[in-house]
Amino acid sequence: MIAELQQAVAKYAHALDELNVPQLEAVLTEDTTWTFTMPGRGVVGPVAGRVAVLDFIREGHTAQTGKVWHHLGNVVVTTTDAATAEVRACLVQTRNTGESIQMISTGVYTFGLRRSDGGWRIAELTLTLDNDL
Repeated sequence: MIAELQQAVAKYAHALDELNVPQLEAVLTEDTTWTFTMPGRGVVGPVAGRVAVLDFIREGHTAQTGKVWHHLGNVVVTTTDAATAEVRACLVQTRNTGESIQMISTGVYTFGLRRSDGGWRIAELTLTLDNDL
């Protein structure tokens, strides 16, 4: 089960960075919520519902310059039962402009996952960033 949960989180990161909407839809619950905490900006969200989250992601991709990657590490399953799980992961976010590679943020993700017929899906995502983007 731990490998399945880690795989769901990895699929999220790849789909996010590639703006692969079908893959994002497959890894998010319909009622997913996202909340972000950023120094200097406070709490952003929650962004509620898969449609709203996908719109939020599209806006973010439109606003970014260069290729942005979300590198997840130290992925740990902190709680689990047959239907729900919590996974924590450290984030290092980079941007490749073609001329330089920059580390743009670090932080901690907490994913609340729920089991469905299609496997594990992200029902709740919180991200606490260490710096203001």
